[in-house]
Amino acid sequence: MPVAIGARLKKSTHILTLGFKPNFYDYSPTERDLILNAPKIYYPTSFYADLFNAMGKTTFPSYHTYKFAQDKIRQTAVFQMSGIPHPKTRIFYGKKQKKQIIDHFQWPFIAKKARGSSKGNDVFLIENQTDLDQYLEKPQPAYIQEYLPIDRDMRIIVIGRQVILSYWRIADPANFKTNLSQGGSIDFTPLPKPALELALETCKKCGWDDVGIDIIQKDDRFYVLEGNMKYGTKGFKKAGIDYKKLLEKLVLDQII
Repeated sequence: MPVAIGARLKKSTHILTLGFKPNFYDYSPTERDLILNAPKIYYPTSFYADLFNAMGKTTFPSYHTYKFAQDKIRQTAVFQMSGIPHPKTRIFYGKKQKKQIIDHFQWPFIAKKARGSSKGNDVFLIENQTDLDQYLEKPQPAYIQEYLPIDRDMRIIVIGRQVILSYWRIADPANFKTNLSQGGSIDFTPLPKPALELALETCKKCGWDDVGIDIIQKDDRFYVLEGNMKYGTKGFKKAGIDYKKLLEKLVLDQII
């Protein structure tokens, strides 16, 4: 029987979920043997993903998927190093560097919280110096990105190196953000093939295997905005897909 630690597959009767215990010896001897001898551990949590990677044990999601979760700085760096098309982005540290922002970007531009944000929170359209000063009040790295005006983007969910679900996210006219939690809506009109291919290429280059890739199209070019390892499941629900049963089938069919 497949072994999991995180709660994602907890309700499955065909997958043994042991739960997260930060002290390894809080697991029973039998559970410790199951963990150490399992050929693969499902949903190991970010805590154990590092440890299993050091031991050479396979996990799903991959160690790299956990490593880049909610870290826009690391994601931008790997996009730039891997040649993945990404809007012009720079990170500024400290007061001296932050004074140089307007030397690199023209109004308006996008500012984001660099780490730990999701659902479109802490994403700001910076239109003038007052907006910028307010964003810079918080003592954090400044994550600055060019603004590419769009009214929709693409969410492409890749699980186990396959596109499992894809859809457009259309922004509410009153909000520049396309996130569903920010008033965006879902459209299942088929996405352009180059966008799907770019999502798969991004996952391959970054070592990600369970992620929602956000892509925008500006004119005839496609850009990867970010990878969301904690993607929502509203798209699955609207598509009539039971997300938990889908995951269970992917595990039992050894697709992941």
